[in-house]
Amino acid sequence: MGASKPDPEIPDPQVRERGRPRSYSAAYKARILEEYDQLDKAGKGALQRREGLYSSLISSWRTARDHGAEQALARPVGRPKADPRDKQIESLQAEIERLRAELGKTRQVIEVQGKLFALLDQLATSSETSTPQGEQ
Repeated sequence: MGASKPDPEIPDPQVRERGRPRSYSAAYKARILEEYDQLDKAGKGALQRREGLYSSLISSWRTARDHGAEQALARPVGRPKADPRDKQIESLQAEIERLRAELGKTRQVIEVQGKLFALLDQLATSSETSTPQGEQ
């Protein structure tokens, strides 16, 4: 008997779904830090288990609070979003480079056309001034 294909609707129980990193508001961080600082060692452990937090996270929140208070607690994680003006500047610089390359090619074509015209003019002039040998 053949093995049946698993139903894509039913998740595989052996594979854990990847969780998203949690993000915390500044008010939540301040409330937890205030509560954490008032507890004894056993109470701190209970708070960490209840909230699902690690002591290193609480330590980093405390350091951030001490260095920058509320604005440090509210600081978003990750790099700042790109300024749309920077993207526009980048695209305009790329367009300038493209146009400069096109201008260089155009100038080369004009130069070649000028040389070709001069050569053809010289050939036409020299053929008019030279007399055929049978006409004398």
